[in-house]
Amino acid sequence: MAASSMIMRLELENRTSFGEVAAVIGRSGGDVVAIDMIKSSKHTTIRDVTINYTEPTYRNIVNAVSYLPGVEVVNVSDRTFLVHLGGKIEVQPKLPIKNREDLSRVYTPGVARVCQAIAENPVKAYSLTIKRNAVAVVSDGSAVLGLGNIGPEAAIPVMEGKAMLFKQLGHVDAFPICLNTQDTEEIIAAVKAISPVFGGINLEDISSPRCFEIEARLAEELDIPVFHDDQHGTAVVVLAGLINACQLTGKRLEDIRIVVNGIGAAGSAICRMLLTAGVSRLTAVDQAGPLKPGVQYEHPVWNWLAQQPQLENRDGTLEELMSGADVFIGVSRANLLNAEHLKRMASEPIVFAMANPDPEVTPEVAEPFVKVLATGRSDYPNQVNNVLCFPGLFRGVLDCRATSINEDMKLAAAYAIASVVQPEELNEQYIIPSVFNELVSERVRDGVIRAAIRTRTARRVPPEYRD
Repeated sequence: MAASSMIMRLELENRTSFGEVAAVIGRSGGDVVAIDMIKSSKHTTIRDVTINYTEPTYRNIVNAVSYLPGVEVVNVSDRTFLVHLGGKIEVQPKLPIKNREDLSRVYTPGVARVCQAIAENPVKAYSLTIKRNAVAVVSDGSAVLGLGNIGPEAAIPVMEGKAMLFKQLGHVDAFPICLNTQDTEEIIAAVKAISPVFGGINLEDISSPRCFEIEARLAEELDIPVFHDDQHGTAVVVLAGLINACQLTGKRLEDIRIVVNGIGAAGSAICRMLLTAGVSRLTAVDQAGPLKPGVQYEHPVWNWLAQQPQLENRDGTLEELMSGADVFIGVSRANLLNAEHLKRMASEPIVFAMANPDPEVTPEVAEPFVKVLATGRSDYPNQVNNVLCFPGLFRGVLDCRATSINEDMKLAAAYAIASVVQPEELNEQYIIPSVFNELVSERVRDGVIRAAIRTRTARRVPPEYRD
């Protein structure tokens, strides 16, 4: 669980024992590490209390102290909030404007000639504007992290963070675009309207099932890549981890039997990615049970899955469906699995438990029974993190000016991520590389560009790829 610290400024009546305050903080999940006296008077004292805590306990601690008689919480600050003050990104010019001549070149009157050149040949927008390196990070705030539908304003910090990662890991200029609508047609129209500025669109935290139609329509109606990271970024990294897990266990993708639990945005994309990679035995499970071959579903993605010959025709509970499975992939809910589920799996089972924020099974429960465990958590080994995918992927599609992102490009990204883990490094605790490994973005870029050229999706071949 992610740890942090806060400073709580308290005004205590002198009759109030600080020991009682410390005890309440401890019972609420905090650890008092420092106490600084700020001011003392005849009736009260003001103290700054530094508290270490894990993220889920923050609100519990603040509320518990607030309810204490004789204690007033004057202010609470922590390092996380301080990082976000005033936002986390800004626009910086590439060259200074020092005199009138500089001004006349970057703005009027000199810029008019550049505008005219683009008007005569719109393709020049890629060479004469930010378009060639710009990505819109678009959200409607309807499915933000594990917080749900919190609205566009509350989604801004997440999209800012995404933009930071684009820049640091992929050298891509990304802009947070949080739309004040959750109407499918209005979102599509808004993204199309702003698209001339951008070389790619990254959709983020848009709830299912609307996200499927929004992505599909935009991909069809725009001539720049559109990528819903919650779906495909997750799927790419899962496949990367699975490739290495299979190498570690001596299993082959085309032979293993996989159970995917949770067929929403991420789960359906994972299923499609697995089939693209050659998986031949797949059981897809949602709340109503396993999807069945040939059945007509209201959900178009489920209908597509039901028509695939690799989808197994099975019935039963999740525990029964997991019997003999080589791999379990969960994008569902916390603490869904217990030891009995895992005991029924095939030898050396592989488990990807990615429910957010708590996985379907904890390492403490899984360790005696599984060969490899991956989660979405940064405090456990083998974190499935989309950050491994999107910076390098967009770096690649921008550099080759791809018109779209196809399955071959996503498959290339997965194998590129997997390749970063060297054979001598590969073990149960390390099947997925660190997000801070600089080779990841480079290799994903390379794989994506090669796949785009091979599938004739690239409109430009970078010099290093020309024969």
